[in-house]
Amino acid sequence: MGREFVAIGSWKSRIRTEIIAGLTTFLTMAYIIFVNPDILSKTGMDASALILITCLVTGVCTIATGLLADAPIAMAPGMGLNAFFAYTLVLTEHISWQTALGVVFLSGLFFLVLTLAGLRRKLVEAIPPSLIAAISVGIGLFITFIGLQNLGLVRDHPVTLVTAAPLNKTILIGLAGLLMMLFLEIHRIPGALLLGIAFSTALAAVFGEIALPKQFISADFRISTVAFQLDILGALKWGLFSSIFTLMFIDMFDSIGTLLAVAPQAGLADETGKIQKLDRLLAIDAAATMFGALMGTSTTTSYIESAAGIEQGGWTGLTAVVTGLLFLLSAFLAPLVAIVPSYATAPALIMVGLFMMKRIREIDFSDVEHGLPSFFIMVLIALCYSISEGLAFGFIAHTLIMLLKGKIRQMNPTLWIITGLSVLYFVFKVLREAGIRL
Repeated sequence: MGREFVAIGSWKSRIRTEIIAGLTTFLTMAYIIFVNPDILSKTGMDASALILITCLVTGVCTIATGLLADAPIAMAPGMGLNAFFAYTLVLTEHISWQTALGVVFLSGLFFLVLTLAGLRRKLVEAIPPSLIAAISVGIGLFITFIGLQNLGLVRDHPVTLVTAAPLNKTILIGLAGLLMMLFLEIHRIPGALLLGIAFSTALAAVFGEIALPKQFISADFRISTVAFQLDILGALKWGLFSSIFTLMFIDMFDSIGTLLAVAPQAGLADETGKIQKLDRLLAIDAAATMFGALMGTSTTTSYIESAAGIEQGGWTGLTAVVTGLLFLLSAFLAPLVAIVPSYATAPALIMVGLFMMKRIREIDFSDVEHGLPSFFIMVLIALCYSISEGLAFGFIAHTLIMLLKGKIRQMNPTLWIITGLSVLYFVFKVLREAGIRL
């Protein structure tokens, strides 16, 4: 049975399976249609346009993966990466969302150059696996924290910084959605997060917290308020180079981690475990990030939710094409998506955080060489409300421990460069706080 996408006639018996697999992947990750606009709109971007752009970018990039790589891998704006865009770049570092889109575009461009030049492998091999796992866990904690805030369960406090809020109607509605997601996830029902969001939204409508839209379907695809608004020249500053590197770094390891996880089940790995078409898939990923930035969204990456469709028997590019087409069709439902409140999407953020915590088992905390830098990364990403802050502390801590243990010669030279960039990150931060702009 052939696996080439163009040879569709050679696997006609699997078309039905591939379509079901594509539908399963769509249901599993469709929550991004609600969550991504909710996060990015915190920067002042037009929420209505973001709904359409999320559907468009996810649909086009996922279809491209199916056609160009014959792989059942879905692409969409990445969770954690969108939080970095909104909460770190725009709300914390106070750069415009147009400049932040320029940062995203440049990170995708550098990712593409690294892949095409064959330098990607050296960068990947330089980072200890424990630190890579810690990044995933730290982002999971960060996303969970944002979800609890959006739910209204955690709020600011003048003395303790944060505290638990008293329960009210909207918090209870959100928690009901979370329980629904947990129930569906326990019973392995596809689309648990999507159905949970829909359940919370329906409850909000029943209790009069939201009003139903005048129309449920619309073909008014106005995206000009966000699309092609990126400021690449504004992003070409020394002070933003560390942010460009951080986005590229997270996207690279997010994509590689996803591909490593799903490749064996999807038949993308050979007898030695090597992923076939890895460079092609990563190149598509990088190009998808650049396309997404042009359209007006944060970094686009490979989605681990693709595993849901693969488990249903989706082994070819047709699975990705079906998933992509469903996202494009979802753009017509923008008026319905627009009424979904933040407290209804918040449980999805909490669940995604839970899923990302699974990699904590890969960290050996009994070994301070791996445990302490990983601990810094995980805790400081969440507590500092900044992914780049946690990464910088973690890499510097790792290098200092290697120095104290007399193992400095064992360090990969590339890791020295990463540590140097981490130091520069703090230097630029001090200069920015002193009012010096580079």
